[in-house]
Amino acid sequence: MTGRPIRVLSIVGARPNFMKVAPIAKVMAARPAEFEHVLVHTGQHYDARMSDAFFSDLKMPAPDYHLGVGSGSHAEQTAAVMVGLEPVLVETRPDLLMVVGDVNSTLAAAITAKKLGLKVAHAEAGLRSYDMAMPEEINRRCVDAISDELFTTDRIASKTLLGEGVAEEQIHFVGNLMIDSLTAHLPAAEAMAHWRTMGLAPRGYATLTLHRPSNVEDRNSLKGLLEAVREAAGGLPVIFPIHPRTRARVEAFGLQDLFCTTPDGGGLFATEPLGYLEFLSLNRSSRAVITDSGGLQEEACVLGVPCVTLRENTERPITVSEGTNRIAGVKPDAVRAAVREALAETSGAARRPEKWDGRAAERIADIIAQKYGGEGSTASIESAAE
Repeated sequence: MTGRPIRVLSIVGARPNFMKVAPIAKVMAARPAEFEHVLVHTGQHYDARMSDAFFSDLKMPAPDYHLGVGSGSHAEQTAAVMVGLEPVLVETRPDLLMVVGDVNSTLAAAITAKKLGLKVAHAEAGLRSYDMAMPEEINRRCVDAISDELFTTDRIASKTLLGEGVAEEQIHFVGNLMIDSLTAHLPAAEAMAHWRTMGLAPRGYATLTLHRPSNVEDRNSLKGLLEAVREAAGGLPVIFPIHPRTRARVEAFGLQDLFCTTPDGGGLFATEPLGYLEFLSLNRSSRAVITDSGGLQEEACVLGVPCVTLRENTERPITVSEGTNRIAGVKPDAVRAAVREALAETSGAARRPEKWDGRAAERIADIIAQKYGGEGSTASIESAAE
């Protein structure tokens, strides 16, 4: 028992982190007698369209600390976060460090906190692709191994952690923070109708994201994927908010001719990175979401939009077994077939896995309140078995 509000320090670094931390920040701000929430932005995503717009769209408070680490190799980025974060943790001495997801900032923050003897909570714990060639898989396994509280999005992840020897009382099946943000902001995204500003019609286009190094760093791989998607779309516009790294590769590899110059040109159309509401608006009315992202697999399920994942595996198998997702792999023939199948589907109903109800942050706050202070809390702690 702390006898004061529980000081929780949350780390954000890349776009997916913002959607997961925003609900936590909101819930804790509404309970000031129980929580003091400190927000640290590492600056792993430093481009304004990759970062600043998300703070505005998600109505997140300005970060209390901004480390400004910027780009670099995995080692450089991880080291920069550790060096920048350590004095912040020494100064603030949080009762609990909250990390989310699986980016370099997540790993760096968790290691730094544990070295200082601080407690660490990991939201989105227990996800596994079993592909150690993915930097994210290394990050999430390491973070799970040293975390004190592990918040899971589904029962598959909880069972995985139990199988890895994590104590049941450390595992909490709470639901999906990404879906908390989607649920809260979907009405505004629908009202925005961003597709209209691009001269498109609902279900008259698909959306595409590509950013994983294995897909974009090799010319033949990137060219094969882009050509396969364009051919499978058969003249349907494919809107591609392009990651800065991917844009650089497209230009370096001389692949600009694969893109059309207007959104309604009947092919691949590259835009600058979009804000959260803009892209959610586009995905909501898309005929299909084509992606190598993790979070978009989850969002597409809840939106009822067919999803094609351009990877050989997923750490989110529930999006396949219960959702709208199909794993296409990265071979052009398989991608063409999967995209054609997805585009031929009629728009389905939303498919929400258990506890993907917009209340994950509330459950997390209740558990932290009971375990780390929280006089007067009547919440029951949810274990992996519940």
